[in-house]
Amino acid sequence: MLLLLIFLPLLGFLGCSLFGRAIGRGAVFFTTVNIFFAFAISFSLFSLFYAGGAPLTLVLGQWISSDSLEIFWELYLDQVNIIMCCIVTFISTLVHVYSGEYMGQDPHLPRFMSYLSLFTFFMMILITGSNFIQMFVGWEGVGLSSYLLINFWFTRLQANKSAIKAMLFNRVADFLMVLALCAIFLFFDSFDYLIVFSVAPLLLNASMSVAGISCNAVDFICCTLFLGAMGKSAQLGFHNWLPDAMEGPTPVSALIHAATMVTAGVFLLIRCSPLFEMSPPSLLFVSAVGAVTALFGSSVGMYSHDLKRVIAFSTCSQLGYMMLACGLSQYNTALFHLVTHAFFKALLFLAAGSIIHAAYDEQDTRKMGGFLRYLPLTYACFLVGSLNLVGTPFLGGFYTKDMILELAASTYSHSGLFCYTLGVISVFFTAAYSARSLVLIFLANNNGTRHFTGGTHEGGWALWLPLVILACLSIVSGWAAADFFYGLGNHFFGSAISFNTRTYSGGDAEFIGAATKALPLGLTLLGSLFSFTNYLIFPKAFKAAKKHSLFRKFYAFSIKKWYCDRLVNQAFVLPMLSWSKDYVYTGVDRGLLEKLGPSFTAELTYVQLYKLRHYY
Repeated sequence: MLLLLIFLPLLGFLGCSLFGRAIGRGAVFFTTVNIFFAFAISFSLFSLFYAGGAPLTLVLGQWISSDSLEIFWELYLDQVNIIMCCIVTFISTLVHVYSGEYMGQDPHLPRFMSYLSLFTFFMMILITGSNFIQMFVGWEGVGLSSYLLINFWFTRLQANKSAIKAMLFNRVADFLMVLALCAIFLFFDSFDYLIVFSVAPLLLNASMSVAGISCNAVDFICCTLFLGAMGKSAQLGFHNWLPDAMEGPTPVSALIHAATMVTAGVFLLIRCSPLFEMSPPSLLFVSAVGAVTALFGSSVGMYSHDLKRVIAFSTCSQLGYMMLACGLSQYNTALFHLVTHAFFKALLFLAAGSIIHAAYDEQDTRKMGGFLRYLPLTYACFLVGSLNLVGTPFLGGFYTKDMILELAASTYSHSGLFCYTLGVISVFFTAAYSARSLVLIFLANNNGTRHFTGGTHEGGWALWLPLVILACLSIVSGWAAADFFYGLGNHFFGSAISFNTRTYSGGDAEFIGAATKALPLGLTLLGSLFSFTNYLIFPKAFKAAKKHSLFRKFYAFSIKKWYCDRLVNQAFVLPMLSWSKDYVYTGVDRGLLEKLGPSFTAELTYVQLYKLRHYY
């Protein structure tokens, strides 16, 4: 069963790649059935773990044997892995079903379905690997798959640029990940998870020198692991590729943002919790970056006009909450938020795809309006996803995001207060842009032409069925699984997650002040009221207020994404391009290599032929 869990997605990829031209639209059925059976196997294995099963290991064979280094192709499954497997295969199944109609008119549908299956396969490799190297194979594989899917419409220049941007940003983060892997082998002489985690307490006082600076070995490993995870999970500084990834088809966005690529960094931190618990400085770094990213993503999405980019920035913000929870040593709560976020974020993206599909591929929310009468089912599903995103009581997002904020407040430290403050400010912005999207798309007056809205209607069953399933799960997942993930006395995770009893504050979160608990809900209502007032009730007054200089400054700061792109371009990209042109291209390529290579050879040949001609 464990072997089928991995290779069923690979079978879907190979079948569509080799025989896609022959089977045509049958590629949708073939790949969807394979992924569905993978989900069925995942769920059956989860039931075994829920009944008290022990971790599973399946050795496929030896991969690398060099001196003391031995690496096996080995599949490892424990409580954390199986939850991730269920989420990845379930969301992938719904995305495959959805893609059958959404991409039905595309002539390259088999290629698209094969890329989706390849993405799922590499994510499963990343999850089930028993060592860091096997994890890194899946890590690079999901990067490759994201490049192929973002660049699926490769005749579009913007898709080319976005795919290359995603690849390059992840290459920088992956280089830092490689540094962490080198340090792990240097000190542990092994890449196996269980060996590294068990030996780590013996190396708490080990030090190493980096660029002449001495530092603790475990701190260096944890910080570089997190820097590598920042690339995949789009944390502040490595987030620039995420909004541009929206150039791919909408089902791609749902798969990337809900279950696969961006969750890989969070999964890595949860998987390496035994290491991070031995490095308080790295945990402080993780929580600070997560809190700032949560604020960044929510504030930038405030006035973005592209529907998919707004949801992308909300992903960035929610990933910041997950990292914040990991930095507070609340890995089980971070995993719970990952699960609920997978449901409502997939719901939001697929609902956005339904809107775009009905609006003739229009994504600008300013050109929409009045879609409630045309898309009532999509509106209901989009509303459920938005209510989950803002943390409405008794929905899935409420049980996870609010719990993370309460855990931050219950640490009673400066770092916890910092995380809680930025987190609750992010709640206001999240509610504001969620309500703004609902108003501009569904409730405001129609800004489109008669031709634009004349044929607007709901899609077929393949479009609305995944939406209904995800909406139901988004509603019930929170209260149904809260005790399972962070309830006191729950021993499901066992040793799969490391809990530090000296810093664990899950019990204290239940006894913080009522005002602290109610503040996120109050800011949610305030943010929603802000958008409804400005865009629906008094739009003329808001239009006049937008001329104020203070608003213009905040608007520019938000719409330009905190000037992060300008900072990256001026601080890194332009100096690197200038240095490459002045030294590498002019000095090495056109200089040294050409003088010693083609030019030197041609000149030497000419001189010798000239001498031979005059000699004879």
